[in-house]
This record gives sequence, C-alpha cells and structure tokens, in this order.
Amino acid sequence: MRIDIATLFPDMCEAVLCESIIGRAREAGLLEIHCHNIRDYTLDKHRRVDDTPYGGGMGMVMQADPIFRCYETVCAQLPQKPHVIYLSPQGKVLTQQMAVEYSKEEYLFLLCGHYEGVDERVLEEIVDEELSIGDYVLTGGELPALVMIDAISRHVPGLLCEGVLADESCFTEESHFNGLLEYPQYSRPAVWHEKEVPQVLLSGHHANIGRWRREQSLLRTRDKRPDLLEKAVLNAGDLAFLEGKKNR
Repeated sequence: MRIDIATLFPDMCEAVLCESIIGRAREAGLLEIHCHNIRDYTLDKHRRVDDTPYGGGMGMVMQADPIFRCYETVCAQLPQKPHVIYLSPQGKVLTQQMAVEYSKEEYLFLLCGHYEGVDERVLEEIVDEELSIGDYVLTGGELPALVMIDAISRHVPGLLCEGVLADESCFTEESHFNGLLEYPQYSRPAVWHEKEVPQVLLSGHHANIGRWRREQSLLRTRDKRPDLLEKAVLNAGDLAFLEGKKNR
C-alpha cells in the first residue's frame, strides 16, 4: 500500500510516521508513505500557497494550483489514479469499518487543508471524498491524516506475518472492531493498591476467560456507549446475559 500526503508541514507528519507500528511497517516495506510539501509545487518566488478569499472574509485560502501540481506529480508516479481524500470537518466521520475498507486500497492521496480552507475548484477536480475524525475544527488536516493512517495501517495485508503485529487478535478484539468496546485489561502485579486481578484471568481456563471477556465487553458497551450496543450483532447468550444484568 502507498499513501501520499499533501501538506504544508511534512516534518510534522514524518515525526509521527517513523515511529511504532507504522515505522516498522515502513521499514519492512509493507507500507509506503510519502509526505509532500505543497510549497514545493508553487511558482511563487516567496513560496506562497495561499491568498485572500474572493468575496472578502477573514483568513487566507489555499490556492488550487500548487495542490493540483502536487497531485499531478504523484499521479505520474503511479500506475493508476489514487483514491483522493480531503481531510475536512465537513466530511464523513471515520469509523473502524471505514479504516478496514481503506486498507484495501492500493493508493491513497490525503490532502491536508489549512488556514480558512482550500479553493473549492481543486476539490471538485481531484477529491473523491471528504473525511473527518469528529465534529470539531482543528488547525489543519495533518492530525486527522495521521489518525487515519494509524487506523488504516493496522489492517494492511501482510503486517501480521512480518512481526509488525503479533497476532490477528491484536485488532480483532479491540474496541469497535466487532461493534463492542474492548474488555478491561490487567497486567502484573496480581495485587496493586489492594485491588486484585479478577480470578478468572489467573485460572488458565481459556473458555471461561473468553466468556468473561465477552461479558465485560457487553457491560462496558452498555454502560459507556449504549448507542453501539443497539447496532451490535448479539447472540442469544449475549441477550440473556444483558437481560440478567438489566438493573445492575
């Protein structure tokens, strides 16, 4: 998989993308990421990429031409057009299921806006969809792009077999993957501040541990995100368990 990021702050992106799981995936050749400085594609001698908005108003708007040149340069390096995503608070909110689907794309081009936004004409020309990470406004699209890449990269085919992620359960048991929140986790010591690890986790009985974890996921989702529980696929055992815990 190859991901290209068009940004005014490539160093900010690289500082994150060379670390942890993503960094290891890049080193292993499983994930190719390129950060492009949009200023490198302007013809302005002062490297300006923004101008005042037509019609007046506060702030500056990113110009279409430098962005389009960056996009054209990337396209010339690829065998096919990349899927282009503009990170914007007006876009669809990223979900776990969307991250899984994006991980199946061969080529992604992420456009990070800044200032008051981007000239609408280049968005109409190259963008396939707009994406948000929540209903709030950030200074630019860099942080949403990094969040998106982190969510996507964990599902890129091949990561499991190269030691980047130890096992498929690293993400299949996480919150949101199956529609439920993840069960609570514990580590050594067995007693901390007079609080004990649940005995079932010390038993070595895998079936009981699995059942306890499922039940805890159900309870956590019910208590913290009941909206998710309404959409989750539950079996008869799940429903019976929740019914028995209705007033607890």
